[in-house]
Amino acid sequence: MAKARARHILVSTEEACNNLKTQIEGGGDFVALAKEHSTCPSGKQGGDLGEFGPGQMVKEFDAVVFSGDLNTVHGPVKTQFGYHLLEITSRTP
Repeated sequence: MAKARARHILVSTEEACNNLKTQIEGGGDFVALAKEHSTCPSGKQGGDLGEFGPGQMVKEFDAVVFSGDLNTVHGPVKTQFGYHLLEITSRTP
């Protein structure tokens, strides 16, 4: 079964999500920004979600995590929880 590792930053607005993405693309540290801004409990670990398989996260996550480029910041991705920036750190087929 496919497995992936990813980290994310969860915020309440698309605007906040885009602002954080701009900071990261300008050299900002994903982990530090996750610790400072993410409203998800995983923010305390720099947004690290650990390893998971298809179907363990919401479908919007799966669509990105199991098809997107590795080590690239994806988003904003809207879910029922808010807006996410996602970075896929590893994936196995």
